[in-house]
This record gives sequence, structure tokens and C-alpha cells, in this order.
Amino acid sequence: MADQQTETLRIDSAVNKKRWFFVILILVGAVINYLDRSNLSVANTTIAKEFGLSPLEMGVLLSAFLWPYALANLPAGWLVDKFGPKKMFAWASGLWSAVTIATAFTNTYSLFYTMRVLLGVSESPFFPSAVKAVNNWFSKKDRGTPLAIINTGSQIANGIAPPLLTALMLAFSWKIMFIIVGVAGIVVMVVWLMTYRDPKKNEIMVEVQKLSEAKETEAQVRWRDLFKFKSTWYMIIGNFGLVYTMWTFLTWLPGYLETDRGLSLMKTGWIASIPFLVGIIGVPLGGIISDYFIRKGFQPIKARKIPLVCGAIIAAIAVIPIPYVKDINTCVALLSLAYFASSVPTGVIWTLATDVAPKNMVASLGSIQNFGGFIGAALAPIVTGAVVQSTGSFEYVFLIGAVLLIVSAISYGFFLKKPIVS
Repeated sequence: MADQQTETLRIDSAVNKKRWFFVILILVGAVINYLDRSNLSVANTTIAKEFGLSPLEMGVLLSAFLWPYALANLPAGWLVDKFGPKKMFAWASGLWSAVTIATAFTNTYSLFYTMRVLLGVSESPFFPSAVKAVNNWFSKKDRGTPLAIINTGSQIANGIAPPLLTALMLAFSWKIMFIIVGVAGIVVMVVWLMTYRDPKKNEIMVEVQKLSEAKETEAQVRWRDLFKFKSTWYMIIGNFGLVYTMWTFLTWLPGYLETDRGLSLMKTGWIASIPFLVGIIGVPLGGIISDYFIRKGFQPIKARKIPLVCGAIIAAIAVIPIPYVKDINTCVALLSLAYFASSVPTGVIWTLATDVAPKNMVASLGSIQNFGGFIGAALAPIVTGAVVQSTGSFEYVFLIGAVLLIVSAISYGFFLKKPIVS
């Protein structure tokens, strides 16, 4: 008992500070990671005019990141499980930053498309690396909050991207804006290489890890065998609907406000940030709610599903009336509510993977679930562009999002019940 109390103190003092520093560093990386993704969305109309692109062509370009990102998630998770988060995080951040900088020097549509494909591949190991690092440093009952905080990085980036990147674009150019974001990623890579340490490389950290995991039993499952379990497919389908809707916001919200609502570029930069800023609250709230229910005695999977399912249903209800309201303030309020509610599940999606997956396949299952989500993300800008081009309206765009959110709630809420065991 005395030894256990001593270990607890060591967690609270030495190790706790170290592991939370890594969480904050990963959070900063997540912000920059999403700024790299958002830069094209913010410069949507500017680049479309410069390259002479139609809405459908821009939709295809916006999705160029997403298809390879979705597919690359499949091997990315396995690579993180094999080589660890330090190496894979460093490679990912270095490569995506170099690609972003190189994109600033493109002068043809095909070359721009190629750069976005490379960006998708290079960014794929980031979130699996984050999940693996948190899985190494935190016990099951404590993972919800740090992973939710890390996932908040995407919402912070989405919130600051419209005003920040628009300001950089107007002050300099879209090319300089791309370069600045790329350089920021290189800085994160250097800090990560200089500071991150895996807990297994230090004896004290090994003891802490053993204590925090409380001798959890491991079910050794091979990567390809994950697809034999129904739980894997329910997670793929569920995340498809959630991420489809999120990326409809991310890729087309500025364009929607400019073309459908008639806002100026500068005003769009600020108005478009409001739903994303509200989303910053939603992501950590999802993790906090799920951790609360775990402390109340709920099983981890059931506790994660509460904010996930409720968020998806509320978001679906909020998006349906958006195309029918004429007042811009009401429109922005509904957009904000919808994005806030759809952000709540983001705080538990990756944590859910740690609850469902065998310990040796945590990053792998998380990446497979993310693969399903980003198939939806890849379809979102293309489908949206095609719908807008064929109908001249965003009405069906929002209705499609609402239907997929309900499908997501059903897949997670009614069908996902059990962890994967060998």
C-alpha cells in the first residue's frame, strides 16, 4: 500500500507534468495540422478565380486531401502501433509542413491537386500518434479528457482559421499564407523530437504505466482480423456520418456565406469563425461528459456513447431549418448550434477506440474508424459542389447532412455495444 501511495505521488508530481506537457504540445500540433487543411477552404473563392475553377472543380480540389488521407489512415495506424508515436509524429509533421510550403509554388490545377493528395497522406499518422501517446501515458479512466483536449485543436484551428488566414491572405497573398502555416508545422516537429519520450524508456515511467493500467489483460488481435468484428463496421459507418457533416462545414461554409448569403470576403472571414469557435467548447465537453459517467459507474463504451449520440441528434435537428431561414443572425445561430452539437462526439470518437480495441491495436482501430469518417469527408465537398451546381441552392446539402447524422447516431447508439476480444 505504501508503494502504491508513493507511485501515486510520483504520478502527481513528476510524470503528471511531463504527460500533460505532451498533451499541450500535441494540441498545438493539432491546431497547425488543421490550419494546413483549412487554408484551401479559406482561400476557396480567391484560388477559384485565379485558376478559373467551377464549383464542381473546386469541390474536387477540396476533396483531393481527403481521399488519400482516408486511405492512408489504414496503414498509418498499423505503422504507429509498430514504430511508436515519436517517430511517426515527427515524420508526419515534417512532411505535411514541407508539402504545404511547396503548395505555395504551384501554378497549375494538376500540380495543386497533387500537393493536396500528398498533404492527405502525410497528415494521416498524426491523430493515431496522438492516441497512442495518450494511451501510453494515461489510464483508461483518465484518457477521455486529454484526448478531448487534443481533439479541441481541430476546433480551435477551425475557429481561428477564417479570420487569421483571411487576414494573412489579404495582407500578403494566399501563397505567403500557405508558407507561414508550413513553417509553423516545422517548429512543432523540432520541439516534439527534442522533448517527447515514450514512458517505457524510463524505469519510473514503466512502473507508473503498470500501476495506471492496473494489470489490464491484453487480447492480441491481428490488424486484418479487426474487420471481422461487427463493432469495427459500426464505428466506420457511425463516423462516416459525423465527419461528412463536419467537412461540409469545413470546406463549404465560407463559400455558402459568400454565394448564398451574399457576405463579403472580409465579413465571411469573421462570421464563418463563429460556429467553429463554438465548436471549441463542444469537443472537450464530450470528453468531460463521458469521463463523468465512467466515474458514476457506467461502462466505458456506454459512457462514450451518451455525448456521441446526443450530439449527433441535436446537430441533425439544427441543420434542417438552415436553408429556410432568411435572417442571417438566425442562420448563424443554427449553424453554430449544429456545429457545436456535432463537435461533442469528436471529443470521444478517438477515446472510444481505446475502449473498444485490444491494447495492441489501439492506434489501428482508431485509424480504421477515422478511415470511415474521412471517406465521408472526401465525399462531402464533391457531393456539395455537385448539388450546388445542379440545383443552384444549398437546401439539399443540409438535408443530406441531417440524414447522415441520424444514421451515425443509430450506428453508434443501437449497434455498437461490445469491445473487441480475441
